[in-house]
Amino acid sequence: MAPLGVGIGWRPEIAEAIERLPGLDWVEVVAENLCPGHLPESLRRLIDRGVTVVPHGVSLGLGGADRPDPARLAALAERAVVLGAPLVTEHIAFVRAGGELTASPALEAGHLLPVPRTRDALAVLCENVRIAQDALPVPLALENIAALFSWPGEELSEGRFLAELVERTGVRLLIDVANLHTNRVNRGEDPLAVLDALPPEALAYVHVAGGVERDGVWHDTHAHPVPPQVLALLTALAARIPPAGVLLERDDAFPAEAELAAELEAVRTALAAAPAPAVAPTTPAAGTTGATGAGEGAEGARTAPGARVPAAVGAGPGGSSPAARVPAGATTLPAPPAAPAPPARPASAGSAVRAGVAVSQAALLSALVAGTPVPEGFDARRIRVQARALAAKRADVIAKVAPELPEILGAGYRDAFLDYATGHPMTGGYRRDALDFAAHLLLAGAPGDPAAHRALTHWWEDRSGPRPPGRVRRLKRRALAAVGRWAA
Repeated sequence: MAPLGVGIGWRPEIAEAIERLPGLDWVEVVAENLCPGHLPESLRRLIDRGVTVVPHGVSLGLGGADRPDPARLAALAERAVVLGAPLVTEHIAFVRAGGELTASPALEAGHLLPVPRTRDALAVLCENVRIAQDALPVPLALENIAALFSWPGEELSEGRFLAELVERTGVRLLIDVANLHTNRVNRGEDPLAVLDALPPEALAYVHVAGGVERDGVWHDTHAHPVPPQVLALLTALAARIPPAGVLLERDDAFPAEAELAAELEAVRTALAAAPAPAVAPTTPAAGTTGATGAGEGAEGARTAPGARVPAAVGAGPGGSSPAARVPAGATTLPAPPAAPAPPARPASAGSAVRAGVAVSQAALLSALVAGTPVPEGFDARRIRVQARALAAKRADVIAKVAPELPEILGAGYRDAFLDYATGHPMTGGYRRDALDFAAHLLLAGAPGDPAAHRALTHWWEDRSGPRPPGRVRRLKRRALAAVGRWAA
């Protein structure tokens, strides 16, 4: 695979600006937002120019207790083929819980949630990853996520968890240095120890993004400029493992085109600031131990019997070296004391293991979206912060999926949705959520304004039936609306 270079997340709001960005090497697109038979014209023009496009999935939930949904895997595979992508990416996260494994209602998080770093959760994740690898036509890379809270009783550090995932499955890694910074603030984790533990040959590419700190909590917003701390971590990573590609993520509060170009230039500057790795890279032979990160106790990449061996991504030297010099401005935390590694478990997950993971994830997600008690061992304050963040994200996404709703409801939209969300967890996708929200309001007699109530009724009827209304019905509605405006 050729080096990717420096790129940006393609979003329709900034599509034209992206086409004009100087020196743009590649783009990444949210896989679920694409219709393979109807690619946006801007994306087609980029592809025709030879710009690499990588699909980035957000809904597989490979860290969940259930096995991956074959339909979701097929959809991701289709997008990889249509885009001619060299790889696809997803997240080390769970996004839904409940259902058959727990005999409880199925719940959707609407967001990426961290998996517990335990042996059981790792076994489930590894098996799910192998299922996904077998279904995809190109290599898979998985991203570390940002988190607002920690699971109680974790057995592995972040670095060791990632290293063992690679060792058991051969999966590649998409390292988000903004997420490493988030977890430094929110969970007290040392990002440099994570970088030291990474198997160098597994790195596919890197994400950078902005965020904001409120009341001691870092929110990974993707709506703010990339802060200096994240750029310093990018430099630190490049000093250890020169990445094949770096991508800027921006999902909201899009700045002017010149600011986007300046952020990409800041990424290039951070990469250029990285000193050459102090030690030439070596790939440990099968069954041998590689370099370990300070305080991580993480083994280097080893080839487990029957595991896929990932090919190196991109050109240029790279290696994991504790001796690599940390650039000026990089913030470090004291390394935690080394702990003996727990005995390894087989990579396959039995039904009892899956059931245990399912129960714990369902209990947590229910507390987050349905208001049930916070499970023992969790920081209740952080869980409340995460619950509010999930509800706010639902409101924001619904406003994008169904922009007519904020228009109909006006300034009261957000408060009405947050009030609805507290007692109505999401059980399907966002489009289903929008319909359920509208139905809830109508059943409650809201909104009180007759014209808004009529508009909301028509909106719901148009989308909830087996087919949209015909031309005659639409003309009749327009005539009635015109009469109403005239009478007023």
